[in-house]
Formats: sequence, C-alpha cells, structure tokens
Amino acid sequence: EVQLVESGGGLVQPGGSMRLSCAASGFTFSNYDMTWLRQAPGKGSEWVSTINSGGYSRYYADSVEGRFTISRDNAKNTLYLQMDSLRPEDTALYYCATERDGDYERGQGTQVTVSG
Repeated sequence: EVQLVESGGGLVQPGGSMRLSCAASGFTFSNYDMTWLRQAPGKGSEWVSTINSGGYSRYYADSVEGRFTISRDNAKNTLYLQMDSLRPEDTALYYCATERDGDYERGQGTQVTVSG
C-alpha cells in the first residue's frame, strides 16, 4: 500500500523560503517518478513539479519555475520541495504524489500559507 506523508509546511512571509518533505513507503520509491501537487482554497488541484525516478530530470509549472526546486533521496525514500521567493499566491495545501494507472496516489498534504 502506497503511503506518503508530507511535512514542513507552515506560515511564511512573502519573499521567504520553506522546504517540504515527503516520506514514502509501501512501494519501491526509486522505481517511480514523483510529483508535487497543490490545491489553493476554492480551486482545483494544480501540478507543481515532477522528478524522474533517478532524480536527473525535473519539470516545473511556469508559475514556480526558477523559485522552486524538487529533489529526492532514494536512499531515504524521501521527496523534497525547496520553495524560495514565496508569494501569497503560493498559499495552498501541498501534496506529494505518485502516478498509478493514470491517476495520482497522494498523501494528506501539508499547508503552506504565505502572508505577512
């Protein structure tokens, strides 16, 4: 059973930084591409970034390109999202996810609020 547990969210001022983590279990983490999604209040889910299984290919939404960095540690079964130059519009519930049969398995999410 896929288990994904996000952590590291909280309240940060505009222009600040935050690092999210996602602990994965129940599957062979190093075999799968991993993704960060987010959902802002009153909006649908938005794709943020994907990293391939080996960690050498990374993809970003235009809205976060140049500000966010996705990474992974396959030895620790952990996915990361370094977020810099945060903006109020980055406020959302952030999920890590892995694709299965055309859909995403995701964790419970961690809330990021950019305000100040």
